This record gives sequence, C-alpha cells and structure tokens, in this order.
Amino acid sequence: MTRIPIVIDGQTVEAERGSTVAAVLLDTGIWGFRSSVQNEPRGPVCGMGICFECRVTIDGVHHRRACMELCRAGMEIETGG
Repeated sequence: MTRIPIVIDGQTVEAERGSTVAAVLLDTGIWGFRSSVQNEPRGPVCGMGICFECRVTIDGVHHRRACMELCRAGMEIETGG
C-alpha cells in the first residue's frame, strides 16, 4: 500500500492510503478523539458512523466522523481528547 502524509494535532504522520481517520488515530495510540460534556475522553464505539463518538475536526470542519472519512494526503486532523 501507499503511505501518505497527514497531520494529527500538529504532528505529521504517515498513513496507509485508503485507511479511515479513526484507524490511523487508533494506530498512532490516540484513543480520546474528543471530550464529553463531563470532560471524559470519547472514541469510536460502533465503527460505522452511527454513534457519532469519533467526531474530530478535519481540515477545519468540526464534527466529522473519523470512522467514515478516508485519509487524504495533507489532511489536517484535530482531536479534542
């Protein structure tokens, strides 16, 4: 597979082209994608876009479901976890 550069919370990492953002975040050891209203870390639960627990900011667009977004070269991802 082809590896592509993406930026996660300001740091450039390489991801497999075609991987979901959620898979890459988990592979890099990021388990808290955002924080709940009680300030607890939240991450993927269903992995198929139903639970909305994996929301992150992608290229400045808030509340994108990481499990539904495929990585693109140069994309910038911000977690809130």
